[in-house]
Amino acid sequence: MGQLLLTSTSMLAEAGAEGSVEHTASYNAIHLFFTLTILLVVMFGLMAWGKTGFSDRVFKKRITSCFEQLYLFIDNMCVGTVGPHGRKYVPMIMTFWMVIFTGNVLALFMPYSPTANLSFNVGMALISIFYVQFEGMRANGVLGHFKHFAGPKLAWPMIPITLMIFVIELISELMKNVSLSLRLYGNIHGGHAAVEAMNKLGSPLYLPLGEFLLPIKVLTCVVQAMIFTLLTCVYLSLVTHHAEEEAAHPTGVAVAH
Repeated sequence: MGQLLLTSTSMLAEAGAEGSVEHTASYNAIHLFFTLTILLVVMFGLMAWGKTGFSDRVFKKRITSCFEQLYLFIDNMCVGTVGPHGRKYVPMIMTFWMVIFTGNVLALFMPYSPTANLSFNVGMALISIFYVQFEGMRANGVLGHFKHFAGPKLAWPMIPITLMIFVIELISELMKNVSLSLRLYGNIHGGHAAVEAMNKLGSPLYLPLGEFLLPIKVLTCVVQAMIFTLLTCVYLSLVTHHAEEEAAHPTGVAVAH
C-alpha cells in the first residue's frame, strides 16, 4: 500500500515538474487534494473503529484504549497549560492534534502530505490564531482584549510608548501565524528533502540511506503535533487567564497561605 501511494504521487510530481508554472500550481493543488482526502479517510476511519469499543465499561479494544490515552493526554495539556477552564478547549486541540499527527504519519509513506504543504499549514495557523483572538474577546470583551496589547496604563507623557507597545504586540500576534506554519512545514518538508538527498547519495551503491532517517521522522511526527497544540494552549492561556483570575477573586484580594 505504501509503495502504491509512493509511486502514484511520484508520477504526479514528475508530470508537474515537466509542465509550466501554471501546470505546476495545478499539480500542487492535486497533490494537496489527493493527500488530504487520504488523511480524512484514515482519520475518520480510525475514529469510527475506536468508537466501536465505547459500549464496554472497560475498553478492551486496543484502538479504543489508545484514543482514551490520547484524550487524557490532551486533557492534561489543556488543563495544565490553560487552567481549570482549559477543559472546554479539548475538542479543538484534539482536532489539531489528530490532523497534524495523521498528516505527519502519512508523510512517512508518501513524498507529499498536507502538513508538508505550506498553504495548508498557514490555513491551520490562521484558524488557531483567530480562535485564540475569539476566545480572548469572549473572555475579556472586545475592548478589554485589545486593551491588553497596549501594556500597562501610562501617564500622558508616555502615550507614545503605549502606542509603540500596541504596534509591537499586534506584529507579534501576526508572527504567531508564521511561527506555527513555518515550523511544521520546515520539519515535514525538510524531512522529505533530506530523505531524497540521502537516497541520491546511496543510489550508486544501491543503498537506501534515507531509510536510516525513519526513527527521526517518526519522532518528528509526535513532536511537531505536540508543539503546535501546546503553543495553541499557551496562546489561549495568555488571553483568558486574566478573566479567570478575576472570577476566582472578584474583590481583587489574593488569598495568602
